[in-house]
Amino acid sequence: MGAIWVGIDDTDSPRGGCTTWALTELIAEARSAGIDLLGEPRLVRLNPNIPWKTRGNAALAARFGLGSGPRRRLGEVEGRPVWSYARGRAPVPRAARSWLERAWLRLVRSARVGERGTDPALVAVDRRLPARCYWDAVREVVAVGEVRTLLHARGAWVRTLGSSRGIIGAAAAIAWPGGHPTWEMIAYRSPERWGRAREVDRSSVLRARAAIPGLFLCDDPRTRRLLVAPHTPCPILFGIRGTDPRGPLAARTVVRSEPVDRWLLFRTNQGSGDHLVARGADDLGRFRSAIVRGTVTTAPERLVGGHVRFELSDTAGGAISCLAFEPTKTLPRVARALRPGDRVRVWGSRGTPPGLRLEGISLLWAAPREGARRPPRCADCRRTGRSLGRGRGYRCPGCHRRWPPEAAGRTEVPPEIGLGVYHPTPSARRHLAPLGPES
Repeated sequence: MGAIWVGIDDTDSPRGGCTTWALTELIAEARSAGIDLLGEPRLVRLNPNIPWKTRGNAALAARFGLGSGPRRRLGEVEGRPVWSYARGRAPVPRAARSWLERAWLRLVRSARVGERGTDPALVAVDRRLPARCYWDAVREVVAVGEVRTLLHARGAWVRTLGSSRGIIGAAAAIAWPGGHPTWEMIAYRSPERWGRAREVDRSSVLRARAAIPGLFLCDDPRTRRLLVAPHTPCPILFGIRGTDPRGPLAARTVVRSEPVDRWLLFRTNQGSGDHLVARGADDLGRFRSAIVRGTVTTAPERLVGGHVRFELSDTAGGAISCLAFEPTKTLPRVARALRPGDRVRVWGSRGTPPGLRLEGISLLWAAPREGARRPPRCADCRRTGRSLGRGRGYRCPGCHRRWPPEAAGRTEVPPEIGLGVYHPTPSARRHLAPLGPES
């Protein structure tokens, strides 16, 4: 076996656990075996619509071997630095397999084994898997059998518990091409603090964002919600995201919090929009995401709870119902301002029921809006006619010439919103959603 790609997934449950924490455990196990981290560990988000996912639907991968040359510090685990090497060679096969067996046992100890929906998996291969394995997992619904066949053909080392569904994410994380990345530095809590209220100083997070370029989704000014700290009983204390790896690393020294047990920098596909693909309005199957261009065909309908719905037709004649949900804050306001004839580009996802749950709206062209009635103007007197009452028409105040009601014109008013792109409020954005101006 060459330098080893290792992918893991499905170790957590809604009640706790964290697959990113499990990867830090594997890194510690590798270090004890004299095996080094090569390159950056990967945090890869997959299809956000899959109904059996746990929370953010993230899988993890990392490459291991015997490192050589320059090294970078990417974290700290068990009180010791995590060093990453740009290159390395394969460990002795016997040593590699011995480490993988111990890594699997440590992964199982880290997983929420026995809880519903927890089906941990570890996949190891000596070269990166085909990119299509990633693209299918981030955009479609993938069958376990398809991935198992691929892994068998590649001679992969595989361990699973439960349904084996975890091999899908584990393989996809290895297969991610790594393009258009962002980075996230995740700091973890001491195990004795898991489940207790987190202590993360809000003002220090805002100070880090203001001082360090490229940080995103740190907080939501509209809802005053801090976005770096989860609200689940998982091991994560906080996570700082950035468009450059130096930003999250710098922010680690600025953010004040309870003691940090360990930390690690991940290369991620967050903010990439990789789950989105241009589709026709009639091509949005269950659990798919799409970008659809078309024309608004109905006036927006306000629904109970502040949600808004409108119909869209594409150039091929396909039609789709678009739903802007109230928690996105921005999108219902934009949807309410749309009018039949407006041309838009929308993106979002579908669950089980038909309809596109919007993740963004771009107004490309606005149809003319008619404002208040404009009384006719007398050609002889050059005076504006006055209304004689509802439905009775108009009369010139000078020469008393009369006009029927339909003689009145309409003023044209600008749309309530300008042309451009509109994203949800930061706290309502998905991990994969393309970055916007308020990120």
